Amino acid sequence: MNQPIKVLFVCVANSARSQLAEALLRATDVRFAAFSAGSQPSGVDPRTIAALENVDVDASGLRSKSVDEFKGERFDYVITLCHKSAQECQSVPDAGEVIAWDFPDPVTSNDPGAFRHVLQDIHERIKLFVLVKTKHLEDV
Repeated sequence: MNQPIKVLFVCVANSARSQLAEALLRATDVRFAAFSAGSQPSGVDPRTIAALENVDVDASGLRSKSVDEFKGERFDYVITLCHKSAQECQSVPDAGEVIAWDFPDPVTSNDPGAFRHVLQDIHERIKLFVLVKTKHLEDV
């Protein structure tokens, strides 16, 4: 496989869930090129960076981006991370497959462990995603 599998994670603010997913996928498998964006980007929440650093995942280079930044780009997968972004998915760039995941927004949670919990949940889902989507590559 010459080209990486391109994945765009989308949530509304591009401040927490999609940033976590982008960094986690990059750290999980080099066969994937991970990106993130939001329909209404608002800046990366500092707790997102802290949660990633806490589990030794590189958070450098993360920044909040609009889906408009990716217009004209082709992605193998576009994964929405909340119900609202799934509804707004028609504004998402060209996607081979759109997948809808729904995770609670840690930014609006009163739970002091919200970022840690969402990070763990997203990481588990990403590991399964990588396993399923790369299985056929190993069988070739």
